[in-house]
Amino acid sequence: MSTVAIGAARGRLELREFFRRKEAVVFTFSLPAFILVLLGSVFSGDMVDAGVSMSQLFTASMVGAGILSTSFITLGVGVATDREDGTLKRLRGTPMPAAAYFLGKLVLVAVASLAEVALLLAVGVLLFDVELPTDPARWLTFAWVFALGVVSCSLLGIAASGLAKSSRSAPAVMNLPYIGLQFISGVFINPIVALPAAMVGVASFFPLKWICQGMRSVFLPDGATALEMAGAWEHGLTALVLGAWCVVGLALCLATFRWTNK
Repeated sequence: MSTVAIGAARGRLELREFFRRKEAVVFTFSLPAFILVLLGSVFSGDMVDAGVSMSQLFTASMVGAGILSTSFITLGVGVATDREDGTLKRLRGTPMPAAAYFLGKLVLVAVASLAEVALLLAVGVLLFDVELPTDPARWLTFAWVFALGVVSCSLLGIAASGLAKSSRSAPAVMNLPYIGLQFISGVFINPIVALPAAMVGVASFFPLKWICQGMRSVFLPDGATALEMAGAWEHGLTALVLGAWCVVGLALCLATFRWTNK
């Protein structure tokens, strides 16, 4: 079997194992949606000049945060757990290529991220009058932002898993940057122009700010560019930054990944 075929088979196994952990599944998918309902209900005013409501703005931004949650945190915690319980050590001793293991994890993350996005959009459409785009070009933008976001955040999650000394400490290690980035990347505090420029400058070095901005360009009208720091969607820069993080994430994985805790 080819590495891709083995990776696909591993991906199916990862999905079965993931969805059997009912508590983890409920928490993973419900937390971003729960936060969206809270923020969208509390901050429900209209941004008159931009032609959108605060609730719609939160929906588009939370879609980006949902991708980070189901990729960065899921892989960071999952790989740390596999390392501690000996799964990685046992797989290393089998003929299965190492790349197949990571392909399997990527299949898990891609499916979980799509499900998370679907749930958040359903909340936005049903509760906050978010309109799904009909222009194919916007869905094309969604596809490449989603793909680059998932790959970059997944690679960073694998690399960051090495910082956790155990599976118990992994959630704390992964959630600290996740929560911090949400505050400075225009997820919890919207519009992003309300944040200090220096804070946004720091966020601009990381993927989340660009994933959220890309998703706002998909699900919000063009008038919402007035709420962006640059006054534009900056698709070219978004692709450049996310693509660069894919390269950096891969380099970090190659340099720091460990098969055991020893």
